[in-house]
Amino acid sequence: MELLYFTLAAYGLTQILVYGSILKRIRPKTGKLGEMFRCPMCMGFHVGWFLMLLSPFTELFSFDVSIINFFILGWLSSGTSYVLNTIFGDEGFQLVSKKTELFNHDHQFLDPEVEASTSQIM
Repeated sequence: MELLYFTLAAYGLTQILVYGSILKRIRPKTGKLGEMFRCPMCMGFHVGWFLMLLSPFTELFSFDVSIINFFILGWLSSGTSYVLNTIFGDEGFQLVSKKTELFNHDHQFLDPEVEASTSQIM
């Protein structure tokens, strides 16, 4: 149960840091820090180790503060934040196929050069 609480807390904090309107004014927009604040996978990693440091102060989850847990909880938070972010959007479930969206010019999911070379082979 602790792992579920950790995962949900990591996802929630990642969502707030990346998309929350309350942080819009202070969120960095340029540079490496700006890139991290736009990426749920990147921010999820940092949220994971941050929550590990907070774990001695909460009853929801308790993890030993160690270098191994630093990476494992960072990876767990990064992966689950990314997956949950791709599944859930502001309007609920995001049931959009990448192949269907490939032909929509507003969203491009595949590298055009790779797609062009692959289609020539087929």
